[in-house]
Amino acid sequence: MAMRLLILLFLLLASGAGTAAETRVLVIGDSLSAAYDMPTEQGWVALLDERLGERAEVINAAISGDTSASARARLPRALDAHAPDVVIIAVGGNDGLRGIPLAALRGNLTAMIDQARAAGARVLMAGVRLPTNYGPAFIDRFLATFQQVADATGVAFVPRILEGVAGDPALMLDDGIHPNADAQPIILDNIWQALAPMLATQHAG
Repeated sequence: MAMRLLILLFLLLASGAGTAAETRVLVIGDSLSAAYDMPTEQGWVALLDERLGERAEVINAAISGDTSASARARLPRALDAHAPDVVIIAVGGNDGLRGIPLAALRGNLTAMIDQARAAGARVLMAGVRLPTNYGPAFIDRFLATFQQVADATGVAFVPRILEGVAGDPALMLDDGIHPNADAQPIILDNIWQALAPMLATQHAG
């Protein structure tokens, strides 16, 4: 299925060769999307831009240290500046690390989805799992918050942006929180599973 979607997307992209980019993808996130401690071109957002090529423009508005509240506060300006067709929301990890109430996280994510949709964009949201030292009960409730927002809004959803990465020392920096450069293609593939159908549908329309 993933391969068929990939082929469909690139056929659609190729069919519009010679014209301006048809799709703008805005990524609003934290250090997991901001190419933390590596050259920007090695991060998954840059790899997405490379994968899509000339038929789409990818804008990386991720800032290390961002919480859902700070991302929510700056999203309207980013929407006005870039007029994206697709918004990828990948924040929340810092909320968990800082002990911000889950109700606040849920409210901020929902508001960001509403803001993006009101601006005419389609939305993909990515969740994140906290490190194991936060305890299974809180980790489960934290993950469930993203699922609750996804269920309530019907947004395209990647439950764990670091699926296949977190917990593997070979793919993580020494802090055990941030992925290294080797992990970036895996992160992109996690996002791509939900993003490719959105882009294919948009170009088909």
